Amino acid sequence: MMALHCILVLWLFSGWAVGYKQGDNVTLYVNKVGPYHNPQETYHYYTLPVCSPEKVHHKSLSLGEVLDGDRMAESLYHIQFRENAEKKTLCQLTLSDKQVDQLREAIEELYYFEFVLDDIPVWGFVGYIEESGFLPHSHKVGLWTHLDFNLEFNGDSVIFANVSVKDVKPVPLEEGAGAAVGGVGVGGGGLTVTHTYSVHWFESSLPHSRRAERLRDYSFFPKTLEIHWLSIINSLVLVLLLLGFVIIILMRVLKNDFARYNVEEEGGCDDLDQGDNGWKIIHTEVFRFPPYKSLLCAVLGVGAQFLTLATGIIIMALLGMFNVHRHGAINSAAIVLYALTSCVSGYVSCSFYTQISGQRWVWNIILTSSLFSAPLFLTWSVVNSIHWWSGSTQALPATTVLLLLGAWVLVGFPLTVIGGIMGKNRAGSFQAPCRTRNIPRQIPPQPWYKHTAVHMAIGGFLPFSAISVELYYIFATVWGREHYTLYGILLCVFAILLSVGACISVALTYFLLSGEDYRWWWRSILSTGSTGLFIFVYSVFYYRNRSSMSGLVQTTEFFGYSLLTALVFSLMLGSVSFWASLTFIRYIYRSLKMD
Repeated sequence: MMALHCILVLWLFSGWAVGYKQGDNVTLYVNKVGPYHNPQETYHYYTLPVCSPEKVHHKSLSLGEVLDGDRMAESLYHIQFRENAEKKTLCQLTLSDKQVDQLREAIEELYYFEFVLDDIPVWGFVGYIEESGFLPHSHKVGLWTHLDFNLEFNGDSVIFANVSVKDVKPVPLEEGAGAAVGGVGVGGGGLTVTHTYSVHWFESSLPHSRRAERLRDYSFFPKTLEIHWLSIINSLVLVLLLLGFVIIILMRVLKNDFARYNVEEEGGCDDLDQGDNGWKIIHTEVFRFPPYKSLLCAVLGVGAQFLTLATGIIIMALLGMFNVHRHGAINSAAIVLYALTSCVSGYVSCSFYTQISGQRWVWNIILTSSLFSAPLFLTWSVVNSIHWWSGSTQALPATTVLLLLGAWVLVGFPLTVIGGIMGKNRAGSFQAPCRTRNIPRQIPPQPWYKHTAVHMAIGGFLPFSAISVELYYIFATVWGREHYTLYGILLCVFAILLSVGACISVALTYFLLSGEDYRWWWRSILSTGSTGLFIFVYSVFYYRNRSSMSGLVQTTEFFGYSLLTALVFSLMLGSVSFWASLTFIRYIYRSLKMD
């Protein structure tokens, strides 16, 4: 708990302004480099043959920054507040043939670098590549050895920072380190280059509290996120029409059913089978407990946990707790909330498990705690191993792994157990309007359109269509370099998703019961929970048609965590659809006149 408290303190105070006096040193941290089109494939800046201190001093990072692949270290750049500098020498390097080839390969793969100055990210390309002509073909690769830092200030704070190479000629990197080229010498069989930099300060009228707006307007990476109200309104109208259609049709059908079934008010609950058909005839079967009760309750518990987690993250974002200068703030918040909301999963799962006459409550708690954490650990192990093998900064250090493991062992799992015990002790009896017979009723043959696969296709596609527009922007944020700020729209889409899932589940459950099939328990979870499958299929489409990602490292991480995302949506929507179906079934059977 102390570790989690420290994380929250660091996170909450990371956005405070730092006041400088003229001439004060402004530390520039080097962070990471990587291919432009593979956002999650990053390496430490000093893995390239660049100017580096004899002893590297790393900055203390928060958990969210480490999870984001940040590895900040002090640089050799000497920048003083509000003091310009012209073409200062950083260092002189003699590159071997191997190092030249390493730089050439990095430049050909469009490597970019990321520096951090006063919590402001600064991006630029390592070098320059030019392809021209067909016959003869020209292939030129050059290294940027001079950087111009353009810094904006207001009063005693830094507002914005960027780097440019305007009016600077790149140093050609010839195969095998070639001959000397202007400003570059050959010594000892290697290529000698001199790295320089300039610093220019500009006064800005933008206050420190609004400097995030300046960063959002900067366009080093392609801009794909815009306020897309027209698309959202279109989706909202379609969803409202769909919900209205489902609700009106169901109400009219149910009204006719109630009028027909309640004509005879005499007779007990056991006499209603004679002469009836449809959902009323299975009133003695519809509340028969399903198989695999422990797994079903675990799904409901973990789904409720992710509902709480997602709602908490969105509310915190709406309150302004996340901004572009708080590196990894959402990651830190998600880790903390996941651990703290474990009690929700334990309570919901064990409470309902006890209600439906479950006996092995200890096993139920263990299953609940491992239903998501086990796939997460397995996926992370594979992805992290590949990152470690490639030397990527996305590979978590041992201390971070121990911290995360400790958070789950010391906080997450105990809270699951505590929630499970509280749920077991506070669980009442299962509320069923009709009693269940001892001998199950035979289920008549069902038409093809009432099979599980068809219901999963319908129940998964409709919620997916409601979020398909916003899903692109979310993918562009998670798997790109955009900063998502449209949290109000995200809240609307989240509410639409849950509403559509609940209504579709109720409609499909009614059609299932009208065919005298009482196996609705698992069917209600699978029907809307299949939205996760559509999201994974969309991730494949996004990878192939909407991104330029490639390589083993990026591909493994993308599909590994896309699978986990699909699982989260399946658990969350499956839980919502189940409770909606259960509430609907209790309502219709309680409304019948069965004295």
